[in-house]
Amino acid sequence: MSNSSTNTPIIKRTKPTSPGRRHCVYIKNNHLADAPIRKELLEPKIRISGRSKSDGKITVRHRGGGHKKHYRLVDFKRNRTGIPAKVVQIEYDPNRTAHIALICYADGLWSYILAPKSLEVGQEVMSGEQAPIKPGNCLPLYAIPAGTTIHALEIKKGKGAQMVRTAGASAMLVGKEQRYVIVRLRSGEMRKVLNDCCATIGVVSNESHTHIKLGKAGKSRWKGIRPTVRGVAMNPVDHPHGGGEGRTSGGRCPVSPTGVKDGKRTVRGGSNLSKPWVVRSRHLKKTRRG
Repeated sequence: MSNSSTNTPIIKRTKPTSPGRRHCVYIKNNHLADAPIRKELLEPKIRISGRSKSDGKITVRHRGGGHKKHYRLVDFKRNRTGIPAKVVQIEYDPNRTAHIALICYADGLWSYILAPKSLEVGQEVMSGEQAPIKPGNCLPLYAIPAGTTIHALEIKKGKGAQMVRTAGASAMLVGKEQRYVIVRLRSGEMRKVLNDCCATIGVVSNESHTHIKLGKAGKSRWKGIRPTVRGVAMNPVDHPHGGGEGRTSGGRCPVSPTGVKDGKRTVRGGSNLSKPWVVRSRHLKKTRRG
């Protein structure tokens, strides 16, 4: 169980006893549990190291190795309406930046949910339109008053939370109109969402995650992150910029290892399914400056 009743994180900088510890900054969370206690909520996580399941080719670079992990079955749907649940412990999840909360429903079912900021052991959480407006409770958007801070936002009814799930993230419900509500995301984007979709009250836990500095390359390897190598430092067989005698400029405009021009891969085409739902683009400020 947790070692302390307070959930205030402590940001610690290590003494420079070695090059790897000189710039290391970590977060000490005394309120986190030592280990999971419900093994039925864990699943073995099969590592594919960024490769395609069909042909084994690399589809996501810089992935591989790392410590073995169990996947925590987090409930993003929160569809057990009207049944109160008690928070048993707050846990670390190696698969995400946010912390998770182990809850036990009144009927005896155990589950994991995303832990919001200020959620403590012993508190009660609930889902449904009758739930009070307090952190950890999940309600349909039509039951949430304007100006409320939310997270774990559902886009399609019944599909589960898909947005605003990372550590310290939050959105704000700013208005309502007929079948929709207007949500302002952290990026500045204003977005329409159907009012029968659900969201959870509060800010996602572990806000201090951005202060972490790994300090050495080995910690990245423990996390399953492999090195990022420049194309001009490779051989011609490995990258379009590779080869040459001595240092070279690459000889062409910046491209990916597969030859796709820099920036083109991330440009959205005409079939952007999100476009009809965006009321105000997150790029509006950048456009005005230009």
